Amino acid sequence: MAQTAESEDEAPKKASKLPLLLGIVLAIAGGAGGFAAVQLGLLGAPSHSAEAHTEAPPRPIPELAFVPLDPLVITIPGQSARNHLRFSAQLEVNPEFVADVEAVKPRITDVLNSYLRAVETSDLENPAALMTLRSQMLRRVKIVTGEGRVNDLLIMEFVMN
Repeated sequence: MAQTAESEDEAPKKASKLPLLLGIVLAIAGGAGGFAAVQLGLLGAPSHSAEAHTEAPPRPIPELAFVPLDPLVITIPGQSARNHLRFSAQLEVNPEFVADVEAVKPRITDVLNSYLRAVETSDLENPAALMTLRSQMLRRVKIVTGEGRVNDLLIMEFVMN
C-alpha cells in the first residue's frame, strides 16, 4: 500500500485543456463582437453609406491684401564666413488698412533692420530659429502699425551669403 501511494505522487498530472479552449473561444467571440460593433456604427467608426461621403463646401478665403516690404541687405558682424543677409518679406493686411500700413513702411523697415542687426549670428544660421525670428519681427511690426492691422509676416527671402 505504501508503494502505491509513492507511485501516485510520482506520476505527472495531465494539464487541463479547458482554459486554453475557453480562451480561444472568448477571443473569437470578442473579435467577432468588435467587428460587428464597428460595422454597425456602434463605436463611432464612419459608416460606408453614400450620405457619409458628402463633404461640407470649403470656407471662402477671407479678403486679404499683401504689402511688399523693400528688400533688406544686412551686414552680419563678426568673423563669420557669411557676410550678408538678404531679407525680403510681405505683410498680410486687412484690405481696409492697406493705406495705413503703406504710410508707415519706412518705420517698419527701420524696425526690422534694427532687429536683424541685433540678432546673434548663431541664431541666423540655425534653421529652427527662423520661426522665432519671424514671430519677433511680427510682434515689432504690430507695435509699429497698431493692433489689428497686420495679420502675418510672410518671409519671401532669407539668404545668408
